Amino acid sequence: MTTASPSVEQIRAAITSGGTALGIELGSTRIKASLILTDGTPIAAGAHDWENELVDKRWTYSLESVERGMQDAYASLVTDIESQYGVRPTTFGALGISAMMHGYLAFNADNELLVPFRTWRNTSTGPAAAELSELLNYNIPLRWSVAHWYQAILEEEAHVPEIAFLTTLAGYVHYKLTGNKVLGVGDASGMFPVDPATRNYDVSLLELVDQRVATRHQGPALADLLPTVLVAGQDAGRLTEAGAAWLDPTRTLTPGIITAPPEGDAGTGMVATNAVAPRTGNVSAGTSIFSMVVLEQPLASRHHELDLVTTPVGDLVAMVHCNNGASELNAWAGVFGEYAKALGLDISPDQVFEAFFRAALGGEANGGGLLGYNYLSGEPITGLEEGRPLFVRTPDSTLNLPNFARTQINGAFATLALGMKVLAGEGVAIENMFAHGGMFRTAGVAQRLLAAAINAPVSVGHTAGEGGAWGIAVLSAFTKARAAGLEADLFEYLTSTIFASAEINTVTPAATDVAGFATYLEQYTAGLDIERAAVTALNTTISQA
Repeated sequence: MTTASPSVEQIRAAITSGGTALGIELGSTRIKASLILTDGTPIAAGAHDWENELVDKRWTYSLESVERGMQDAYASLVTDIESQYGVRPTTFGALGISAMMHGYLAFNADNELLVPFRTWRNTSTGPAAAELSELLNYNIPLRWSVAHWYQAILEEEAHVPEIAFLTTLAGYVHYKLTGNKVLGVGDASGMFPVDPATRNYDVSLLELVDQRVATRHQGPALADLLPTVLVAGQDAGRLTEAGAAWLDPTRTLTPGIITAPPEGDAGTGMVATNAVAPRTGNVSAGTSIFSMVVLEQPLASRHHELDLVTTPVGDLVAMVHCNNGASELNAWAGVFGEYAKALGLDISPDQVFEAFFRAALGGEANGGGLLGYNYLSGEPITGLEEGRPLFVRTPDSTLNLPNFARTQINGAFATLALGMKVLAGEGVAIENMFAHGGMFRTAGVAQRLLAAAINAPVSVGHTAGEGGAWGIAVLSAFTKARAAGLEADLFEYLTSTIFASAEINTVTPAATDVAGFATYLEQYTAGLDIERAAVTALNTTISQA
């Protein structure tokens, strides 16, 4: 990314000539659009806020809300472009879609959705995940698409015989835009295990699944239900006339734009932090929080805490995925914002968030004996199928704002730290972890506490707050460059074109912070019995009564 800022005239010319790349990522609470120049410089953004719904005890988003959200995020982007540069875009140089990984979208032969979208947040696939993990000797997490599919088979759900196609949210949106049923390899690796040698679904494991399924259900082979796998840089099709109208009902946007393979938020997070090479890794913090560490060789053992997925080019990655991330932090920041308004103070949510985070730096390293559990949903790493957000303290703990703030941030990193301990036990070396997501916009706070939690250096670039929408925009620019004859691989492209002069700040963990977090994590682990008791004692319907 260049250090010299382009002029308004230069940006306007790039917009009108299609010298830009657009990325749209469907996150858990926000759909975000990011428009960049070909060197990665962000020039405009749009967003749409949304929330999942708990329907019949399953977390879901309706396809109608997907369509509305995409259109609103795009319209918001166009408004930003017009406001800043005085032009309305009719085309872009490239387009890419990313979304939360995993989950279950099942369609029939007429491309009709058979059951409501089951998101990654659902944890009702325990029997299927356990059976498949044992069968394949490969950790199949609860949220993976194949676990949802096989669970539906085990439960003999009525829609199973009609299934003709399975995909993820990114794959679905890409299909609406291009008509192509494809998926980037990183996102595909969260549907079914990928063989890093072929950069495609593992054929031997597909055969094992088909043999097992045949004892219960007669239908197409699993490979025939899954999207075609593409790697970063491959042409994933063109925006169709119908797709352009679906995204932009004003019909100002013209078809024909080249598209990148649709990717998951894990892959775009790796791109956004330039963490696609072995011995590098990244942490993405949002509604969920997860780390990705690129492996030099396969792990020696199977661990339920570790997923094996891939980078956008198909290299093997160990993933520690925690269902619960920053949502509880956001809720508490909202409470403090309401309190400020009640006092007559006119401050923005960003100001509240920054003040809350800054306070954490003054807290005791172990949180003063306070405990915070951010479990809005189940957490497979700690064996919880459901969650209940909790704040717990003893009579002799020290309750003040700095300790409370530090406890909430520590709580957001605690489950991740448990998973990273398992990875360390495998002897995996990590030279540096790059972090991105909204939590890292307040400089030096979450970054410092994360370094203590994982006991490793943590780097944050000035694109840390841009997140996955920026990452998929970069991947779409890479696709266009490869189509134009670029021979560099993704790592070379990111290093030489996107991050060549990027500003990176690295924090090394302080010994006192590491020791304090270790004490906190010991108390946190012991206190998980409190969380389990809360799940048993508190029915979620109480709050809705």
